[in-house]
Amino acid sequence: MPYEFKVVRRVEFSETDMAGIMHFSNYFRFMETAEHGFFRSLGHSIVTRNIETPVGWPRVHAQCDFKQPLHFEDEVEVHLIVVEKRSKALTYLFRLKKLNANPPVEVARGKITVVCVTHIDGKMSACSIPKELADKIDVAPTELVG
Repeated sequence: MPYEFKVVRRVEFSETDMAGIMHFSNYFRFMETAEHGFFRSLGHSIVTRNIETPVGWPRVHAQCDFKQPLHFEDEVEVHLIVVEKRSKALTYLFRLKKLNANPPVEVARGKITVVCVTHIDGKMSACSIPKELADKIDVAPTELVG
């Protein structure tokens, strides 16, 4: 079962600040790119139109530790690893690696927890992850997380 996904992105000029360093908020955008790709690799979308009751995935926890800055045109591998799966929530670990460094180097590590919710009559309520999606996601082996 899938428990990891990798995507490669390049830092765009618009993602940098006046010092030419990627703005911290964009690390979360890179993580979100990996999450969306992970869902697509499972045959789903983060926007669930193909199930009976559409669900959403609000973030209830987000963190990122920065080790080295990224700059315009740096090539970055974002590695998503599922570290926890509960009936209504998923927690991902993200490792961001600068590929154009010699050797490639981890520049940031993040963690995001999302909760599965429904939107009914304008009210958001936590719900179980749809079975057709939950059955496709597993938790990574501990040696991969370490």
